[in-house]
Amino acid sequence: MIHLMPLPGSPDYSGDFDSVLEQAATDAATLMTAGFDGLMLENFGDAPFFADQVPAVTVAAMTRAASVIRTTIEAPLGINVLRNDAISAMSIAAAVDAQFIRVNVLSGTMYTDQGPIVGRAAEVARLRAALGADVAILADVFVKHAVPPAGLTLEQAADELTGRGGADAVIASGSSTGKAPSMVHIKETKAAIGDLPLFLGSGVNATTAKGFLDAADGLIVGSATKPGGAITSRVDPELAAEIVRAVS
Repeated sequence: MIHLMPLPGSPDYSGDFDSVLEQAATDAATLMTAGFDGLMLENFGDAPFFADQVPAVTVAAMTRAASVIRTTIEAPLGINVLRNDAISAMSIAAAVDAQFIRVNVLSGTMYTDQGPIVGRAAEVARLRAALGADVAILADVFVKHAVPPAGLTLEQAADELTGRGGADAVIASGSSTGKAPSMVHIKETKAAIGDLPLFLGSGVNATTAKGFLDAADGLIVGSATKPGGAITSRVDPELAAEIVRAVS
């Protein structure tokens, strides 16, 4: 995971966009050198997040950052526009030839720290078709930093997500950033989504990676590549390599 520094327009933006681009490019190169299979780019530094549509300045900045990474790295690239702007994510992905997007709430409703968020699966699917974009949709089920509506089961949510929601793969995570999902939750999610790929979206580190990869199809690694788990820090080459060694 490449956590972008605060972007233009966000409360903590430093005013130095070149530094934002430099750190993104350096983190990308570090992860590739460590042996990661792909990259995902997200505007983690922009908190507090908009629940849905982000401003045009954010879209422009993320497109620029993704383009810089694309000039030197050909590995699979994903886009996640926090908190849940799947329309912008799909647009950026199509523009920079990214392979996938992550959508926190693709279908249904989740109660998040930004308030209730409603999925826009119909719009995302139609935009992808209109763009002719070969971009996969990786969708969270019971996403972190959120709770589902009362009475909604994991099986129901997964069925809607992978059926009428149009997800190409599913992401399971713990309750918050850096928190691991339980093995019971992972197994229940895997059973609920059938043959679709399952990725784990939080709590992956050098200690847990091997066991998690035995239970899932892929891992999304973020804070564990940073010293002390500090999201604002640069990716540490040794921490990143340690995770790759754990699953090799």
